[in-house]
Amino acid sequence: MIVLDQVERTFDVNDRQVRALRGLDMRIPRGAFVVLMGPSGSGKTTLLNLVGGLDQPTAGAISVEGRQLAELSGAELAALRRRIGFIFQSFALLPTASAYENVELGLRLAGDVPRHEWDARVRRCIAAVGLGAWIDHRPYELSGGQQQRVAIARALAIRPRLILADEPTGDLDSKTGEQILGLLRALVDNEGVTLLMATHDPAAAAFATDLYQLRDGQIAAREQRR
Repeated sequence: MIVLDQVERTFDVNDRQVRALRGLDMRIPRGAFVVLMGPSGSGKTTLLNLVGGLDQPTAGAISVEGRQLAELSGAELAALRRRIGFIFQSFALLPTASAYENVELGLRLAGDVPRHEWDARVRRCIAAVGLGAWIDHRPYELSGGQQQRVAIARALAIRPRLILADEPTGDLDSKTGEQILGLLRALVDNEGVTLLMATHDPAAAAFATDLYQLRDGQIAAREQRR
């Protein structure tokens, strides 16, 4: 599903170079729940941005589903990003839109889902995350965990083969965070989604199929938990 070969990413910060990733090699199979852990500055978010086509490596190569990202045109990269489900710590919901409208937005942005399918798909995804009774509620009427469920439903609506999640439980209490992690693992098991998640949450390890510890832009340890 995802292959990284000797990937490096260097940033220029205050007249000095910061090596965020240092020769990273990874092979992520389809249907894996990959958890990236490590201290701040270890390269977790940088890695997600590279895999999602939001940034480019300084050196090395990345392929997603057999396609080398460096060989894609700007339009092809944009199309790839529209087919990836992104989940963020901040939820990234429109505050004046209902849960239904926030999920529908994902379909509008994808641009390749027939309009007549939107309603059924939105309702199915909201039901799948257990929010059928809150479908018309706006974010300020929902708890943090419910808002994150809306964000997950929005990511699911486009039927992604890949979901990238950056600290999805970072703003949640431990109990709600574990519920979200369980929901994400169920998506991997039942929908065949590949999920790559960066987190500081130690509870995430129990839900992972593959656990990577990053430190100073390198893989410090890897554990398979299938």
